[in-house]
Amino acid sequence: DNIKTLDWREHIRIRPGMYIGKLGDGSSPDDGIYVLLKEVIDNSIDEHMMGYGKQIDIDIKEGKVTVRDYGRGIPLGKVIDCVSKINTGGKYDSKAFQKSVGLNGVGTKAVNALSSSFSVTSIRDGQMKKAVFEKGIIIEDCPLEVTEEKNGTAIEFFPDKSIFKNYTYVQEYIQEQIKYYAYLNAGLTVNYNNKKFISKNGLFDLLTDKTDDAQLRYPIIHLKGSDIEIALTHGSQYGEDYYSFVNGQYTIQGGTHLAAFREALVKTLRDFYKKNFDTSDIRQAIVAAIAIRVEEPVFESQTKTKLGSQNMSPDGDSLKTFVNDFVKENLDPFLHKNPQVAEALLKRIQQSERERKDMAGVRKIANERAKSANLHNKKLRDCRVNYNNEKHPRHLETTL
Repeated sequence: DNIKTLDWREHIRIRPGMYIGKLGDGSSPDDGIYVLLKEVIDNSIDEHMMGYGKQIDIDIKEGKVTVRDYGRGIPLGKVIDCVSKINTGGKYDSKAFQKSVGLNGVGTKAVNALSSSFSVTSIRDGQMKKAVFEKGIIIEDCPLEVTEEKNGTAIEFFPDKSIFKNYTYVQEYIQEQIKYYAYLNAGLTVNYNNKKFISKNGLFDLLTDKTDDAQLRYPIIHLKGSDIEIALTHGSQYGEDYYSFVNGQYTIQGGTHLAAFREALVKTLRDFYKKNFDTSDIRQAIVAAIAIRVEEPVFESQTKTKLGSQNMSPDGDSLKTFVNDFVKENLDPFLHKNPQVAEALLKRIQQSERERKDMAGVRKIANERAKSANLHNKKLRDCRVNYNNEKHPRHLETTL
């Protein structure tokens, strides 16, 4: 009697966390309202990656979100299915979208189900198809119309206030999200509330935006190849800062591609300098970004914040080997051609080594002093004296 079968819309609305992570009110950049926006934009980005559409228009006012791309447009006969039938999409066949991020046929349906109002419009080859929904239920299926508008897809939605309580879009979070799309898709123009975002130099621009030139030890190293792009430098801060991406998706929690890069960097620099530097000395104060394109990537959740793929494609080369070979074949020659950068990088590593050893010395002295202080503490007794030793009755009494 307790077993129920829910339809797709009911399940998403009852268990939204399965599809978009936490709900939130917009005060955190990973709140649900930003995931809804991302799910819609991701489809437009996938179109751009396939070579269709160089512009995306985004408008957010008073809670209403509009996203318009200029790709091919959803096939007119499948417009309703693509936004309201779970597990329906064009990205299961890797030949259609070889390195897309929208994989599961879920994203846009989740946006539809979690919106009080949702509409989709597809313009394709002089014809336009529109459908309107409320909380995932279709209320208007418009007939085909003739239009002179450019091909593409437009989606408009209001996040449901009964699910997203008292939500507010924070402009800084949205702009940061859009910047990443621009960095990862050189040549793409994203217009957000009449403000233009475009990047010509990809991850180089990202690190330039994230770092202070005065703090850098050497100019940003920018390496780009087929299906991979890397930018890196060292600063003066403590710790390691990484920005990792897969198929245009910002993997906040990293994953196999970031682990491979961190390992490849250490191996390459050890070989270049012919010194067995400690891993922490090489990576201390690093600021780096890596973006790769993987066929049919495996993420650890629907929100796609961590990559789990072991290979570049289901039957392809090892992801770890691919990243390692790229770093070795590109960073090593770069350092040979740029001796000043190589020298500055070496000095940064040596500085980290000295600081680590100095800190180890300080810790050793501190530990010795702590032990000495304990031994001379009058409240403590030498543990070499046995409680049952009759020669020390006074000690026994004191201890007891």
